[in-house]
Amino acid sequence: MSDFSVDWVQSFIDALPYSKALGMRADEVAEGRVSISMPYAEALAGDGEVLHGGAISALMDTTSGTAVMTLPKGLGTATLDLRIDYMRAATPGQRVRASAECYHITRTVVFVRTTAWDEDESKPVATAAGAFTYGHMRAPRTAEEMQAAMQALANRQKELGQ
Repeated sequence: MSDFSVDWVQSFIDALPYSKALGMRADEVAEGRVSISMPYAEALAGDGEVLHGGAISALMDTTSGTAVMTLPKGLGTATLDLRIDYMRAATPGQRVRASAECYHITRTVVFVRTTAWDEDESKPVATAAGAFTYGHMRAPRTAEEMQAAMQALANRQKELGQ
């Protein structure tokens, strides 16, 4: 049973400036599995009103890493490798959803598969396979702990003049 909730995932998303700017929303969470979505935005469109691949990449990386953070040890993570296969353009105007699942866990690395789609889950926009660090730090367990950790980080960055 996971200690994490959709509210916890949303707090994590909101603490990351880029994911908050992209309008990412936590949809589902379970141990080793997370679903996050983001709305279509004209500002993120490239050729022909199609959502830019970089926005899709950010969604898939965030979803994958967050899935790792829901594992029993409750550990933070960093992306070691993320391979994305873009299969088709996302439909302009449609919300894009990503779902990640941790499928192999070692002592120090977690392997994750992620799929992104828009209106039709059977026709993926992209798929990803990634490797993420595991076991190097404890993740905040509640939305309140996440907010406190992000505030402490912001305070430290101010102290360092960043």
